[in-house]
Amino acid sequence: MDLKLQGKTAFVSGSSQGIGYAIAAALASEGVQVILNGRDPERLAAAVGRLRAEHPASNPTALVADFASPEEVTRLIDALGEIDILVNNVGLFGLSDFTAVSDEEWGRYFDVNVMSGVRLSRHVLTGMLQRGSGRILFISSESGVNVPADMVHYGVTKAAMIALSNGLAKLTRGTAVTVNTILGGPTYSDGVAATVGVVAEAQSVSPDQMKQAIIGQNRTSLLERFIEPEEIAQLAAYLVSPRASATNGAAVRADGGVLTTIL
Repeated sequence: MDLKLQGKTAFVSGSSQGIGYAIAAALASEGVQVILNGRDPERLAAAVGRLRAEHPASNPTALVADFASPEEVTRLIDALGEIDILVNNVGLFGLSDFTAVSDEEWGRYFDVNVMSGVRLSRHVLTGMLQRGSGRILFISSESGVNVPADMVHYGVTKAAMIALSNGLAKLTRGTAVTVNTILGGPTYSDGVAATVGVVAEAQSVSPDQMKQAIIGQNRTSLLERFIEPEEIAQLAAYLVSPRASATNGAAVRADGGVLTTIL
């Protein structure tokens, strides 16, 4: 299916690897001019090179910024021109006991997971509304609905993303601008793979064994496997396309059946 995205411009935050990179690649394959983002210049340059190799017709560019630094975000926004699509993907996650998470860490999570979307959306929304068209997409998580006990700080920020997206959608009334959220389930991104590797080493088992053990504990997963980043990316590409013109203010599930409540 032609998603009618040829010639559009998109910025994907946190796109040097994982779900963000998969979304950038999916958009590039549809003829979108993609601007990648990451905090590590070398890793980001490698991602741009990889995307060019995978999609020779594309011409990806990049903007370096660490979303934990408001100053770096300001520089990024100053360099970011007019775009048709904003994908708020960048995010921190990690297991931690609730009582061990400091105020500073809570602040860091909110700066990266929530305020990144606030600042970027504030920058692009006015222009989109003036033009009467545009797409903003938040990559949240089922953890924003069913907050994990061992990642309360993460789940709370993901819930805030859902609320932010829903509120922004109400500002688009009567236009062809849409704001939506994807609720991803357990996805085997680069970050998750690294965490699985650390836990596996600590327990003296192989990463594959630990991967299967983790997903095996999730009794509500209908897939009974981790989701691949590309599976999230295909839904993202659809939601930012003209094909999804009637979907606005929605939290769309790509959770593999993990959520048992009806949104």
